[in-house]
Amino acid sequence: MSRRVTGSRASRIKAESRGRRAEAVAALFLRLKGYKILAQRLRTPLGEIDILARDRETLVFVEVKARASLDIARAALHPAQRRRIEAASRLLLPRYARRCTGWRLDAVLVSPWRWPEHLIALWREGE
Repeated sequence: MSRRVTGSRASRIKAESRGRRAEAVAALFLRLKGYKILAQRLRTPLGEIDILARDRETLVFVEVKARASLDIARAALHPAQRRRIEAASRLLLPRYARRCTGWRLDAVLVSPWRWPEHLIALWREGE
């Protein structure tokens, strides 16, 4: 028995699928840059971390934004998001910070038919 998917539910499913693809692209991109991917889609009571990676001795919490253009993706990074991501990151630090000397918050912007854009230290600890 098949169910008919309503418009808003269908758009949520499509957005979820697009987000998963963008996160896979971002993770591959970071691997090619030499990052070690530690985890993806880490859920906390304060929010979700899209990608957790390590860059040498630094723990990197990565927000992935997929939009029609890189400019639109960049514009989608808001201060409220930074606070949510930083709060979620602080919850995860005790579990993942072993052998790391610092941490930072990055973003990877993904747009169709373009190389991803990596914004390093987009937000620094305590800003």
